[in-house]
Amino acid sequence: MSKRVLTTESGAPVADNQNSATAGVGGPLLLQDQHLLEKLARFNRERIPERVVHARGSGAYGYFEVTDDVTAYTKADFLGEVGKKTETFIRFSTVADSLGGADAVRDPRGFALKFYTEEGNYDLVGNNTPVFFIKDPIKFPDFIHSQKRDPFTGKQEADNVWDFWAHAPEATHQITWLMGDRGIPASYRHMNGYGSHTYQWTNEAGEAFFVKYHFKTNQGIRSLSADQAAELVGKDANSHQTDLLQAIERGVNPSWTLYVQVMPAAEAAEYRFNPFDLTKVWPHSDYPLQRVGRLVLDRNPENVFAEVEQAAFSPNNFVPGIGPSPDKMLQGRLFAYADAHRYRLGVNHTLLPVNAPKATTAENYGRDGFMATRNGSRHDKNYEPNSYQGPAQTDAALSAPLAIHGWTGTHEAPAHTKDDDFFQAGELYRLMSEDEKKRLIANIAGGLSQVSREDVIEKNLAHFAAADAEYGKRVAEAVRALRED
Repeated sequence: MSKRVLTTESGAPVADNQNSATAGVGGPLLLQDQHLLEKLARFNRERIPERVVHARGSGAYGYFEVTDDVTAYTKADFLGEVGKKTETFIRFSTVADSLGGADAVRDPRGFALKFYTEEGNYDLVGNNTPVFFIKDPIKFPDFIHSQKRDPFTGKQEADNVWDFWAHAPEATHQITWLMGDRGIPASYRHMNGYGSHTYQWTNEAGEAFFVKYHFKTNQGIRSLSADQAAELVGKDANSHQTDLLQAIERGVNPSWTLYVQVMPAAEAAEYRFNPFDLTKVWPHSDYPLQRVGRLVLDRNPENVFAEVEQAAFSPNNFVPGIGPSPDKMLQGRLFAYADAHRYRLGVNHTLLPVNAPKATTAENYGRDGFMATRNGSRHDKNYEPNSYQGPAQTDAALSAPLAIHGWTGTHEAPAHTKDDDFFQAGELYRLMSEDEKKRLIANIAGGLSQVSREDVIEKNLAHFAAADAEYGKRVAEAVRALRED
């Protein structure tokens, strides 16, 4: 039987469904990649009106205070002076389930933070894990489809979950995080947050640095076992929302300390891991954590729908001194997040109070559209340049330019000396205590043993064995024991 050909929605054959088109090997993504844009745009429109991912969320207002001087690395004004405070809004969320899902489930947690700075809003969109399951956004719709409810059974299926992971060896590192002790946080207050992606900072001299963000909880890490989580879900499906709301109402304001890892841009090409691969971390021994400041949450929203569900975060909302890196997943999200909000909330979603700048005023030529509240008058021109003193460009770049070279096309990421899909997953496993390893093995086996196809099980077992021989052997034994019961 001839193999079916994957095509675009216009029927054109797809040459590569694994790699996005980039400007040279390791370069930024290209807007001309019709297949990528079509997949992401269609994916963002699959559900109305709730978010396709991160649907179940909680939020709070607070402030960020600078405690350490980082002006050597960035000219961002809100980070420019020790003691400076900036108002913030944060949205925590689960990833896979719907708006009606439970809080205490095994799932990554979204950690989306909006800084209302004097130079405009800066959105930092991350998770409670420093890595993710995939490294190229062209696979994101496929990944989420595998984790969502099956079209036939209407529930999450182990066959779908593990079949995708069987074909995505780069997911092994994140699976090890997710199935480990931190896979079910006890509350939003008791987990870390990470920018996860690699970002660029630029200082006043124009020097560029690549950075990773780490928000360390000051409440301490607390997590739930699978049994504890199941019991809590039965008592209060909204447990994380309840905890966050009540803590702030009592005046017990949760806080996190922000640290960054800083890599001079010139070191990126020769680093032993691809520094722009979302499935990898930078070991702290290579790039130590440097303290930046403190995030404090001190005010609950008055209306969850208006302020939490209508909150829109876009990682392309940068301010001077902060910009993107060639991280493929980040590059894809620069388009996909903003596009999702235009679909869900309308093109004027940036005018909603929770999304509008608070420390400055948005000045542009955007007009009209659904739910428009800013249409202008006969004295306001809607084009630029003009002769009527309308807002004009600054000619000052927000961040340093990224050097690109090579041929356009779909490329695998450039290989670095330690680049593989398993090394860091093995390193994480070997850091665990024996009790942590036992729980990790039990969590993986509990899901993998439910898969109906032996070949899918074997592919996943091979990934764990490639990460660490003992890891693979113990998972295989645990799965076999459960399937023989």
